Parts: sequence; C-alpha cells; structure tokens
Amino acid sequence: MRLRNKSAVVTGAGSGIGRAIAELFAREGAAVVVADLNEAGGQATVDAVRQAGGRAVFVRTDVSKEPECRAAVEAAAREFGGLNIVVNNAAAFIYGNVEQTTYEQWHKVWDVNVVGQAQMVKVALPELRKAGGGAVVNIASQSSFIAQPNYVPYNSSKAGVLQLTRCLAMDLAKENIRVNAVAPGTIRTPAVDDCIHKIGMTLEEGYKRFGEDAVLKRLGEPMEIAYAVLFLASDEASYVTGANLVVDGGATID
Repeated sequence: MRLRNKSAVVTGAGSGIGRAIAELFAREGAAVVVADLNEAGGQATVDAVRQAGGRAVFVRTDVSKEPECRAAVEAAAREFGGLNIVVNNAAAFIYGNVEQTTYEQWHKVWDVNVVGQAQMVKVALPELRKAGGGAVVNIASQSSFIAQPNYVPYNSSKAGVLQLTRCLAMDLAKENIRVNAVAPGTIRTPAVDDCIHKIGMTLEEGYKRFGEDAVLKRLGEPMEIAYAVLFLASDEASYVTGANLVVDGGATID
C-alpha cells in the first residue's frame, strides 16, 4: 500500500498504459480520478478499479483545454479531499514528415503532449500545495531522445516533455513537489496496435518486428510502465526529481 491515503489524477487512463497506472495506483491504496476523452474507456477503468475494491471516479477531460484539466483536479478535491499525485499520460499520436504535417496537426500534438501536461500541473498546484507537496510523473517516450523516420511531430513533442519535466522539477522543488518522467519503449497498447495496422502489418507481424528492436526481444506490457510510474510517484522516490526513467527493454542502449 505504497500510496495509502493519497489521491491521484491520471490522464489518458481509459486504456493502455493509463489504465494500468490507474489500476495499480488503486491497488496500492490511492483514490484515482480517471481523466480521459474516451467516456466508455474511462468508465471501464473506473469499473475495474471499483470491482477490485478501489476508489475511482471518471471525469471526461481534454487536456488541451484548461477548464477541463481544472475539472479533473476539482473532482479529486471534492471526492477524495485533496490531491497528491498527477500523472500526465494523455497523448496525441501524430506522425509524418515535415511536408506531410499540417499546421493544425502541429498545434494538436503540442497542445496535448506538452501544453496539456503543463496545464494539468498548473491547475493542480493549489491542491498539491495544500497537501504540503506531491509528485508529478510525465509520460515521455523513447521517441523523446531518438530520431525515427516520419515521426517529426510526435518526436518533437515528446522531446519537449523531457525539457518540461526538468524545468518544472527545478521550479517546484522549493514547494516539495517532485517532477519526473517515464520514457516507455514500444508497449502493447491500442495506440501501438493502431500504428501497426496503419503500416499494413498484422498484430503478430508488428509485435515481432518491433519486439526485435529491444534487447529483451519483445514488446513491453502496460503494467511494466505502471510499476515505474508507481515508484516515481511514491515516497520511495523521495530524493528523485528531474529524472527520466527509460523503460524500453534496452531498445535505445546503443
């Protein structure tokens, strides 16, 4: 029960990595606000948490809109008495080269992946201060620090997440608010499944192809990312801030 008596907002918690984080946090004692655009997926996460004996509520949230970020934080304060942890997991997956990417796509990927994370932290600060501090975990990516063909908008935004994390960690340390990032490799999620289908592979072919990139020779599972997030959100990481924990099966060690 590493998160006993704490509450958390987890964005993008309607599926994949976000759902795994929400479920694990609840098992570790946290009350969770499931913040997602996908109402069906978000409610399914809440149902799974409650069926396992945990506490959770769903708030429909577009992280690119500050009032919706604020509503998720207000739900934590109203339903659970405060807020201790923010996990910025929601993401826009927009790929392409510089000629293919439209102005609107650039705005969307940055508004969600970078500005959305910053806005969520901004609106959470009053509650984190009331709690005497807290933890923020931003979900970055191996794409934050490697180049990949035709990934210009996504990789650029995820690189921004790492610098956002470092700057927030520096600015908020005096308030006992730690800010860290987790950088997943290729994880078996609906977003990865969509990517595999778009490039014309079956899931079996895609899992094998992308799994070969890791020295462990397989894709990661959402819960393997959730455990890394749990560590950084817990008091076990009380002296860790401004860090980026890479969880990619060794795909980027060379």
